[in-house]
Amino acid sequence: MSFTHLDEGGHARMVDVTGKQPTVRAATARGFVRCSAEVVAALRDGTVPKGDVLAVARIAGIQAAKRTPDLLPLAHVIGVHGAVVDLVVEDDGVAVEATVRTADRTGVEMEALTAVSVAALAVVDMVKALDKGTSIERVRLVAKTGGKSGDWVRPDGA
Repeated sequence: MSFTHLDEGGHARMVDVTGKQPTVRAATARGFVRCSAEVVAALRDGTVPKGDVLAVARIAGIQAAKRTPDLLPLAHVIGVHGAVVDLVVEDDGVAVEATVRTADRTGVEMEALTAVSVAALAVVDMVKALDKGTSIERVRLVAKTGGKSGDWVRPDGA
């Protein structure tokens, strides 16, 4: 068995994608920030002491998508040509979804997952004074398009 991110000596390496042709690619990830009823009420009323939680989290997620190679050592530096981060307050927390697009040599799955993760972390940071028990759940890739492996959608639809 050979591993794409290890050289012949077993040392970590970044896969060389120089010879690949750029193609249009997209990835969507989702996650959930479970919050207390008190936090949900404050989010809905706009009374969270730190300010506009959803706006801060949206910007944090977009910024994170663009900074993914700084966080994941073997991720390629690619052009993030589009990033949308949506947050919806639900009865038991905040649903987070990010879609990232590129026209590059490798996919944006890690960028979408990073966007969701950091947006969720921003929500936690903004509400932690109200509820230290706030938690992040179910961060996962739900779909990707383009690239050599083609399109994929999470079979369970979640």
